Amino acid sequence: MTEREQCLMMGAIDRELSSAERREFEQLLEADAEVQSEWTRLKRVKGLTDSMEFKMPSDAIWEGYMASVYRRVERVIAWILLSVGSIVLVSTGLWHVGKAIFIEDDVPLYIKTSLLALFVGAAILIVSVAREKFFMHKKDPYKDVVR
Repeated sequence: MTEREQCLMMGAIDRELSSAERREFEQLLEADAEVQSEWTRLKRVKGLTDSMEFKMPSDAIWEGYMASVYRRVERVIAWILLSVGSIVLVSTGLWHVGKAIFIEDDVPLYIKTSLLALFVGAAILIVSVAREKFFMHKKDPYKDVVR
């Protein structure tokens, strides 16, 4: 099927053909069986799409959807706050543990910086692993399986 034939078909299905283009399209339909079968298929699809209507969900579905979205947003915010608070508290605890090393003057700066990075990284990792284990435990499909 040529591009011209396709353009004529699309124009006809959308009722956008001029009278000259309409005559050309009708001659094309009479002359080519392939175009005729494609035109029949397109008219069927157009009829189906024209008869479709948007079905509005019931009020109960909308209420459930809104509650679900609110619940998810609420939990995401709670996890973010819990993670940030835990990171700050664990980092502070590790800081106090390593404070003696940082106060001493004979410890080089790169050692102090490395220890600080180690403590903060460990705090973030501990909170991240704990959060992931907690989350995965709730969704573990095998948690009730006896091993």
